[in-house]
Amino acid sequence: MMLDASDAQIAPRPKSPPKGLLAGKALRPKKSRDARIAVIGLGYVGLPLAVRLSERFEGVIGFDISLTRVAQIGGGRDVTGEVTGDRLKASELLATGNVARLAEADVYILTVPTPVTEANQPDLEPLRSACRMVAPHLKPGDIVVFESTVYPGVTEDFCGPILAEGSGLDIGRDVHLGYSPERINPGDRVNTVETIRKNVAASDEATLKRLANIYGKVIDAGVHLCPSIRVAEAAKVLENTQRDVNIALMNELALICQRMGIATRDVIEAAATKWNFVPFTPGLVGGHCIGVDPYYLAAAAERVGHHPEVILSGRRLNDSMPGKVAAELVRRLILRDGKMRDMRIGVLGIAFKENVPDIRNSKVIELVQELRGFGLDPIVHDPLCDAKDAKAAGLELRPMADLTDLDMAVLGAPHRAYLDDPAFLSILRPDGILADIRGALAKAPRPAGLDYWAL
Repeated sequence: MMLDASDAQIAPRPKSPPKGLLAGKALRPKKSRDARIAVIGLGYVGLPLAVRLSERFEGVIGFDISLTRVAQIGGGRDVTGEVTGDRLKASELLATGNVARLAEADVYILTVPTPVTEANQPDLEPLRSACRMVAPHLKPGDIVVFESTVYPGVTEDFCGPILAEGSGLDIGRDVHLGYSPERINPGDRVNTVETIRKNVAASDEATLKRLANIYGKVIDAGVHLCPSIRVAEAAKVLENTQRDVNIALMNELALICQRMGIATRDVIEAAATKWNFVPFTPGLVGGHCIGVDPYYLAAAAERVGHHPEVILSGRRLNDSMPGKVAAELVRRLILRDGKMRDMRIGVLGIAFKENVPDIRNSKVIELVQELRGFGLDPIVHDPLCDAKDAKAAGLELRPMADLTDLDMAVLGAPHRAYLDDPAFLSILRPDGILADIRGALAKAPRPAGLDYWAL
């Protein structure tokens, strides 16, 4: 890993390996000089891609506006946990916060976030800023590729004009556009950037061919060529919208089963014996993809005069689940003791999903706020999340030693650190309540007196 000399600190460039064979291992494959690539945004999406590209192409630049992030990466540390320290240190990626270095590239891959506003409308400001930053460095023949999730038309109708204005070049004649949506699954060590087939689209056939060649060198699973950028944009928002709607269906099933006094997991397990049943499960849907992308598709639908009923109803249901779960937990506490005063409640795992430190748009955090609204004061723990990030979200992370003699333990994000700990359930009183929202411990042995609940 290398750092630009203009950044915070400098890490020495790794020594070149000796020629021939070393300890029975072959040399790395010869790197391509077909493109000089810059990846803008070194988060969950950008860093794994940039590292992978640097293993196949010479001179790959990884840019991020956060010098703290750049210094961490240059020191071989990825706080997201997506790239191991050893792989970072072995990489020849140039990590930089120096925008002037972007002028060295001829292919720009933008991986900036695309969130929604408080009104659940697409927030394209990060994309606008990234385009304005890249535009002055463009030159004839360059390609700008977007991996961020957007609705159909954003790449060509929103980003294109910004790039044209900032560069003074003609988009389509001088500079060409591409779109290849990310498919990163945070925390997944099996389905990684190189093992997931990549959709690739471009503004013209020559650019499509060049991008297919670039991505083809780093994506072992291969690439799928889309007929247009708009098709690729629509496919991306469809992927996560489909998951969102299916999870909403399972959440509604869970609410129905709860009233009927039957276990949702037993119903799903029975239904899954049919060959064409798709076994989605209920849960809290947060994060920066599934809980966000459907709003982009909904916005696109409304722009062409269609009101999306299924998409938005699924979003409403999933967004309402923290409140519904909190109400059920309070109901169970009252049924057990007839009161809630001085109850010791622990909430374990506040990330938006298991085995990641990311708390962006976490519905577990919303659940904690809902419980506070009932007068409870949950003790919050997460072995992966950053204490500063949690504090910014209004939560104080407490040590595991503080979670003892609990009346109720709420397992939010079922991190492996909890599931693999044989003493995990000892944090509860013998007659305590285990609220296992995702049902991660549904098949695990439990003490006889424990009250177990899951969606």
